[in-house]
Amino acid sequence: MKIEDIIRGKDAGVVTIEPSASVEELVALLGEHRIGAAIVSTDGRHIDGIASERDVVRELGTQGAAVLSRRVSDIMTATVHTCSPADTLEETAHTMTYQRIRHLPVLVDGELRGVVSIGDVVKHRIDQLMDERNHLLGYLHA
Repeated sequence: MKIEDIIRGKDAGVVTIEPSASVEELVALLGEHRIGAAIVSTDGRHIDGIASERDVVRELGTQGAAVLSRRVSDIMTATVHTCSPADTLEETAHTMTYQRIRHLPVLVDGELRGVVSIGDVVKHRIDQLMDERNHLLGYLHA
């Protein structure tokens, strides 16, 4: 299975936030969309960084509530791992596991086309395993 199969079944929109937005705005955005991370982007097409719940919590631990008035660019992860629609589910799962990341932006020709979460990867892998199981059970009972 390819990443394009996963993003095809998802909502086409990608939640982005401007680097100049406040962390408080980021928290509201994450809550509104019930997501764990937002792509930081000035134009909505190119990636400046990624800001996650983890980034917020890490900064809350050191700065306290004052972090809420800081800019997203102050707390975001600037080095962002990405994938392409042609990548396999296995390659993506490996990257996410060994890099310890939960969200991978999907790029096509350098432009943002989607985001794959670890939940997406796990769901599709479970679906694959269930299909294989059902196929084997059908073979055994035939």
